[in-house]
Amino acid sequence: MEKRANYGFEMPLHYPRYAKSDYEKMDEERLDLLLQQYGLNFGGDLEEKRRFAMGAFLWPDQGQEEFSSSCPRKSVRVY
Repeated sequence: MEKRANYGFEMPLHYPRYAKSDYEKMDEERLDLLLQQYGLNFGGDLEEKRRFAMGAFLWPDQGQEEFSSSCPRKSVRVY
């Protein structure tokens, strides 16, 4: 097995597709694993971790709207 150097952040293949309501009920162990997967070490209580994850992974308009994992993302134009 080839050993790779750990450089901290390594973008996983898929961006997390959770709705705000998913983060609000996610348990601490799952949040820790999610943040760790993206190289984000965050020390705080459960509510602080939830707010941090929502800030890191939700688009600004998702803070008010609910999106299910089956709902397609809005397209974003990059110029």
